[in-house]
Amino acid sequence: MKTPKTALFLAVPLLCGIAACTSGTQEPKPPANSTANAITINPKAMKHIGSVSDRYQSYNVEMVEVVGGKFWRPYKLMDSLPSMGGNYDISADNEGLYRKLPPVNLADKRLLNLAKGLAPAYVRVSGTWANATYFQNDGAPAKPAPAGFVNVLTRDQWKGVVDFVKATNSELVTSFAVSNGVRDKAGVWTPKEAQKIVDYTTSLGGSIAAAELFNEPNMPAAGGAMNANYDATNFAKDQAAFRTWARKAVPHMLTVGPGSVDTETLGMNLDSIGMKFLSTDQLMSAEPRPTFDVFSYHFYGSASQRIMGDKAFKPEHALDAEWLQRTDASADRYKAFRDKYDPGAPLWNTETAQAAGGGDPFAATYVDCFRYLYQMGSLAKKGVQVVMHNTLAASEYSLIDQDTHLPKPNYWAALLWARLMGTEVYDAGTGAPGVYIFAHNRKGQAAGVTLLVINTNATPTTVNLPSAGERYTLTSDQLQGASVQLNGQELKLTAQDELPAISGQAVNAGNVELPATSITFISLAEGGQGQQ
Repeated sequence: MKTPKTALFLAVPLLCGIAACTSGTQEPKPPANSTANAITINPKAMKHIGSVSDRYQSYNVEMVEVVGGKFWRPYKLMDSLPSMGGNYDISADNEGLYRKLPPVNLADKRLLNLAKGLAPAYVRVSGTWANATYFQNDGAPAKPAPAGFVNVLTRDQWKGVVDFVKATNSELVTSFAVSNGVRDKAGVWTPKEAQKIVDYTTSLGGSIAAAELFNEPNMPAAGGAMNANYDATNFAKDQAAFRTWARKAVPHMLTVGPGSVDTETLGMNLDSIGMKFLSTDQLMSAEPRPTFDVFSYHFYGSASQRIMGDKAFKPEHALDAEWLQRTDASADRYKAFRDKYDPGAPLWNTETAQAAGGGDPFAATYVDCFRYLYQMGSLAKKGVQVVMHNTLAASEYSLIDQDTHLPKPNYWAALLWARLMGTEVYDAGTGAPGVYIFAHNRKGQAAGVTLLVINTNATPTTVNLPSAGERYTLTSDQLQGASVQLNGQELKLTAQDELPAISGQAVNAGNVELPATSITFISLAEGGQGQQ
């Protein structure tokens, strides 16, 4: 295997111990629509358990998209997938994994219309490429990267980012260069590149709401042009310098970190990818102790087929409880880190998707909507304030197709969340086997609740409602299909590339049957009033 140089690295969590779900002999169940089998919904009894940011549902635009460069090759363009032999070659030299992208057109009408539908949101422009990106602040076309950097960001490209953020009612989150090109004689980070970007953003009438110093510091060599001996002590000194600069130069900007990717469930030899890994405990316990305005982490439930080949996660298990609940275990780990090292700081997940390495093919299909919305509902209950999906429009795990800018199934799931789920979080109970229920206040309403009912079962489920309401049920003809229906009608853009009308279907009080393998939002006018 070649040693990674200027690679785009992502975490590569390995599938550990997945087994097919089996069930033993069961007693005959009552009919699905019977009162005895129904899940009783009582919004007035739901306890208020927390609040999330009004930009809770957010997303990433990778720096590699902005500047152009190698990103994960679509499966349809790959000749073959690796067969596992313990050698995980994700270096940039492995041409089979990547294709060259031109800089993204963030002014594209269709892309803008879709992004506006998810507002308000944070837009995080970061990723591995940001770690070694030089900001060419002269208005000219991109020149070769200076020594100590790998990538070049031009004024026009960054202006496109700022304009996109403004046009979509978003706020900007980013990270900065940490490569050798920004370090002083003692090897400590300096704000020479960060200050240029902050100043230019301000000159455009924009601002940076929050920033991680750099992307995934537990893989410090990622992105190239970095000291191979970088350790936790270096990280602590860099964070001290970063925080001092930010407090003085950008006092409104939240400092976010550590931004480490969850490696606790890795089932592979990390040394086999030729990179040094640091634990979150190492990063946070070094002196001077790092502190942040926001405590952040990244999570992927597995690594993609591009990396794992025939050992990758299988789509037939995409509705299993074990798979859906991996996000819960990760959140619990990072809540413990936060409580130990930075108690009281808000907790953000600043990068997450179906699988590291661009996602699996099924990430672009209806079946991944279950993971997406389970994660949104569950992390809100666990106190995570912001979740940034990776990505908006790049690779299989994106919400929007990279080449056509047409919405994927997960986009429609995200749109319904944006339209219906408010910021107040309630405990909706435990549901039933294979059925998960979450509750928030109705979007923009102080009273009432919106229920999210996720039925992963191959049979219908029934909920008993205390009052009339509106339902929004997502289904698909195929679990791994690319189309999604809302209350039986296919969701798609209009001929003018506008979003379709999103309207609910009236339901009466009493038993309401929800289809097999469906996702339903139910809006009820009663319950959920204030922080009870």
